[in-house]
Amino acid sequence: MPPGGGKRDPMKRPKLIVSDIDGTLIPYGQSALPKEAFSLIRRLSAAGILFCPASGRQYHSLRRLFASIADEICFLCANGAVIFGAGGEETAPVLSKTAMPRRDAEAVALDILSIPSIEVVISGQNISYLLHASATLLHDLQCRLHNRVAAIESPAEIGEEIIKVSAFCPNGVEEPLALLAPRWGSRYGAAVAGPHWIDFTLADKGDGLRRLCAALEIDPAEVWAFGDNYNDVPMLELAGTPWLMRSAGEALRKRFPRQCDSVITELSRLLAAI
Repeated sequence: MPPGGGKRDPMKRPKLIVSDIDGTLIPYGQSALPKEAFSLIRRLSAAGILFCPASGRQYHSLRRLFASIADEICFLCANGAVIFGAGGEETAPVLSKTAMPRRDAEAVALDILSIPSIEVVISGQNISYLLHASATLLHDLQCRLHNRVAAIESPAEIGEEIIKVSAFCPNGVEEPLALLAPRWGSRYGAAVAGPHWIDFTLADKGDGLRRLCAALEIDPAEVWAFGDNYNDVPMLELAGTPWLMRSAGEALRKRFPRQCDSVITELSRLLAAI
């Protein structure tokens, strides 16, 4: 049996590897990348295989996570709503940006705030805007994710395009999703992005990967993609070789038969085969 699970189709050597972060490259409950990740990514690059984090996280958060190699890789951020090319934090090119219509973005934010115990995070290109954030949410954004944050009193104060609106659900996403998805899900995804987050964007990780591939002149068939949750599905569906974490829910495991326990293990096997 192949190391990652059951019977598989033959896999081509990729030109690009994209990986979700939370729950995929970093197990839930942990905050740092595995130490082996950096050397593996450098070895992949030397072999002509590019690596790109693909996350709902903010650009600043992702750059800090990949600090030692941040200038050398691209970043698919905010579930594909904004993509940065390689370079310094203030100089890297924006390869793609998909903003939400302003009126809708503000309406989604206010709908989220109308649900008791649910908080909202409104994302600009590289800033998280908070309305009366709790200590729990502020700690999560600043201490775990290391986001750039700004406090506001109203969404109308945001002086840039809004690319994502997120619901922070301390008691789980099921009930808030049932309330929000019927109104906004058909237009903005209502993507479950972990145990406590629902993200609304006009783009998704599949859109982001498609735009990244176009910018890099890579066929999506030459991409390996790793993910674990529903916000990863569009990316997994587009990639030529999708990998689902075995910790994912049963419905996703039935949908994506190529599964693994560790991104690091699969990247190491890929390099060993080159």
